[in-house]
Amino acid sequence: MTKMKTKRAAAKRFSLTGTGKVRRSHAFHRHNFSHLSRKTKRRTRGTTIASAADAKLIKRMLPYGA
Repeated sequence: MTKMKTKRAAAKRFSLTGTGKVRRSHAFHRHNFSHLSRKTKRRTRGTTIASAADAKLIKRMLPYGA
């Protein structure tokens, strides 16, 4: 059987933690910050864990835990 291919778009956006949860970045933290409040800018720093429903789909795109 051939190797399964990783969806490269997903591999660039998501990573797996040691326990198998999906780590993702927050949205709205790339550019155009002038209209955002300080609170929003602060809260969108760093990464968070994806919801269980989304994680199920994402894990299918990352067959080898990219």
